[in-house]
Amino acid sequence: RVRLTESGGGSVHTGGSLRLSCAASGDNVTTYSMGWFRQEAGKEVAGGSVLDNTGSTTYADFAEGRFAISKDNVKNTLYLQMNSLKPEDTAMYFCAADEIVVDFSNLEAIGDWGKGTQVTVSS
Repeated sequence: RVRLTESGGGSVHTGGSLRLSCAASGDNVTTYSMGWFRQEAGKEVAGGSVLDNTGSTTYADFAEGRFAISKDNVKNTLYLQMNSLKPEDTAMYFCAADEIVVDFSNLEAIGDWGKGTQVTVSS
């Protein structure tokens, strides 16, 4: 199990960029699958960007072409570069990780979650 701490959220205008970071502690996440998910106000947590333990990436439709997930195994940190942000990207963004689970389509199966970082995009 790992402890995940997100940072990098904030307030930007439409078209702006942010880079989220997720620092992991308690274990080395080199062999973990990790991902970024988000929760809009009043809605459930939804899928976003996933980097599995083979190095393959998958993105939800809203993230495709605008967001990029990456990991620095030396720093034990996961990143999410978000470009061309829109007001509908406003949400709490959560980092998640699991050493065994590769398919992140079932969020309940993912073992470790951070507390989130808020992203607000204004028009």
